[in-house]
Parts: sequence; structure tokens; C-alpha cells
Amino acid sequence: MAIRLPLVVANWKLNGDRQLLTEMVQSIKELDAEKVETVLCPPYVYLNENTDGVKKGAQSVAIQESGAFTGEISGRMLRDVGCQYVIVGHSERRAMFGESNDTVAKKVLATLAAGLIPILCVGETDEQREAGETIAVITEQVKSVLDVLPNYSDSIVIAYEPVWAIGTGKTATSEQAEEVHLAIRKILAGYSQELADLTRILYGGSVKPDNSEELFSKENIDGGLIGGASLDVEAFTNICKNAVA
Repeated sequence: MAIRLPLVVANWKLNGDRQLLTEMVQSIKELDAEKVETVLCPPYVYLNENTDGVKKGAQSVAIQESGAFTGEISGRMLRDVGCQYVIVGHSERRAMFGESNDTVAKKVLATLAAGLIPILCVGETDEQREAGETIAVITEQVKSVLDVLPNYSDSIVIAYEPVWAIGTGKTATSEQAEEVHLAIRKILAGYSQELADLTRILYGGSVKPDNSEELFSKENIDGGLIGGASLDVEAFTNICKNAVA
């Protein structure tokens, strides 16, 4: 079985400032990068700040490379300021900005074309879970991207974020999360076993220091996409420590 380096990603959304970025960088710099990979995804305006070697990611990306698209940021521009990752298809982008599976797939392609690593977010709503549609929804979201990737890609990360657990204080049990993560790995295996073995699958949805250790102990949970807790230096650092291989 492939050894997958744990990955913990901070998604600040529309939060944070330069001071928080400085404090966060100082804290997570002390972590062993050979045992856990950390990525900070602050708002665009802070991406050009010096993070002293700590990896950076963006919260979205334009489909287009350039042109008359006011307010958009291309993958090339993100790479130019030192980004290595891009969050794509977050449930808030899907719900608030109308990003469809097709749009998400195009953004994944744009991310890869720029030499960046996409973090593909997938997840079901409370209604879909209650209707027993979780795996069907996840399968459609994953396959809509993988079906358009040239020769598939091991340069992709998947984040399972149950929509009902984001910003609500609710969280999937470690067993519920592991069940979906295993299902995602089986979907990947349908394309290639190597893809399934190498792809890191993160859990996102009210991850905190007190539940992260149990979540990360599961075989198919390779780290986390952290929202609210990533705005607290101590909390985020402790989550990263709980993910250490």
C-alpha cells in the first residue's frame, strides 16, 4: 500500500489578515515537513506575502488564462505569486456562485494546466444524505472531473466535505467519514489502482483539535481541509500535529 504524506489545508475563506498570516507561518514552520504537509489558503490579497517556505494555495481560480474577465485570477498568476495548490469546487462556490460539475471540471483542468495541484471538493447535503444518495452524489462529482482528465492525474487531491457539517458545528463521525473516503478510493480504483493508492483524500467539515486525531486515524483519511479552526493559530497547529504520520 502506498504511503501518503498527510496533508492539512487551511481555508480562510473571507477571513484573516496579515498579522494572522505572520503568526500562523511562525507556528507551522516548526512542524516536521517530512511528516505532515501544510498549506495556507488565505484570501487572494495575501498570497504575495512571504510565507517563509510554508506552502500557499488559492481558494478558487479562473477557467480562462487571460482576457476581459473583470475580477478573475488565472492559474498562471497564482503560480507567479508562489501558489502550489488551488481549492476547486468548494460547496460554498457551488451553492453561492452556481459552479456546476462542468464548471468545476474546467477549473480543475485550468489548475493542472498552470502546473498547480487542485484540491477537488465533493460532498452531499443533509437532504441527500437522508435520502440515501451520498455515494451517488459523490460518484457523480468525482467522475465528472476524472472523465475529462487526460490520462487521469495523480496530481490531484480530493476533499470530502459533507455540506451539512460545514460551519454548523456538526461533524461526520469517523466511521461515516471513513465510509465515504473508502467509496471515493474505490471510484479512483475504477480508473487505475495507482491513482487510488496515491491520491490523498482529505476530510473537511468542522474539524477541530478534539476530533481530528480520531478522524485522521482512519486508513483512508489522509488529512483535513480546515475552515473555522484554521483561523486560530493554536488550534490549527494542533490539528496539524494530530495528522503527523
